Amino acid sequence: MGKQMNEAGKDPVLVTGAAGFIGHAVSCRLIERGETVVGIDNLNDYYDPALKAARLANLQGLAGFRFVEMDIADADDVKALVLADGIRRIIHLAAQAGVRYSIDNPFAYQKSNLQGHLSLLEASRHAPDFQHLVYASSSSVYGDKPMGGSGFTEDEPVNEPVSLYAATKRSCELMSQSYAKLYGFPQTGLRFFTVYGPWGRPDMAYFGFTRKILAGEPIEVYGEGRMARDFTYIDDIVDGILGALDRPPEREGHRILNIGDSHPVGLMAMIETLETALGVTASKIMRPMQPGDVTATYADVSRLHALTGYQPKVMLEEGLQRFVSWYRDFYGNMPPK
Repeated sequence: MGKQMNEAGKDPVLVTGAAGFIGHAVSCRLIERGETVVGIDNLNDYYDPALKAARLANLQGLAGFRFVEMDIADADDVKALVLADGIRRIIHLAAQAGVRYSIDNPFAYQKSNLQGHLSLLEASRHAPDFQHLVYASSSSVYGDKPMGGSGFTEDEPVNEPVSLYAATKRSCELMSQSYAKLYGFPQTGLRFFTVYGPWGRPDMAYFGFTRKILAGEPIEVYGEGRMARDFTYIDDIVDGILGALDRPPEREGHRILNIGDSHPVGLMAMIETLETALGVTASKIMRPMQPGDVTATYADVSRLHALTGYQPKVMLEEGLQRFVSWYRDFYGNMPPK
């Protein structure tokens, strides 16, 4: 393997889930600012592997990026890589995503989310002079609660997860809290709200709606359109991740930060915005809420703003237009199945 160094003399950053939506964007931005990146991913088939391969091809064309195919649940392999490459900063984004998928495939979440997170914690605690572990949590930990006049804050109780996915993400936060106290290395957990944009995940609603609308198929609108989401554009998310990475807490410090847009949008309003971007009106089939779904998400990002100056810049209209432009360019007349 051998240790890499970037031009500024910093150690490389390890990005887990590098072929994923957020991991790809974070890796690109790190390289743009002069970092070297070691990316790992197991390239599973939870969604179209061709999309992951295309993201990875983008990264492998950049100087300063090295890819290692690896499952984060393999603790010995993860630890060996961290020690061999002199890793002192980690952005841990790899996980089994999806609320609905967890209903039928619970053990995938035990392996990737719980065992995988523990692998990263163990590797971090053995790394000499380790600086910062930034990891992905989720707004799903807040459960299903009424949306009031202000966003969800990090101090709210998070003891009633409505999906196994949410339960694993809350478990990861507790594991990190214990490791920060036991071993003294700094950690930041980021509770992501709904992330969207070019190179996104096909299992997300806006992506699936786009495919069906362009194919002339009706879309299924769950919760009968009454749900709302705090849609956050990918570039804004990356701003927040790197802002947090560069400002680690004190030794033994573990903090939780919301990262979202703080402007929730109703599902029907999102669909109307997407229809405008596509120039097509969708045929809609209204469905009831599905198990594990929550009614609304709404981020209070004041702590992240105070720490980093984080301020989302891309509104939904512009973000969805960028996504549609990418989608048409990437898929052309061959939309995903």
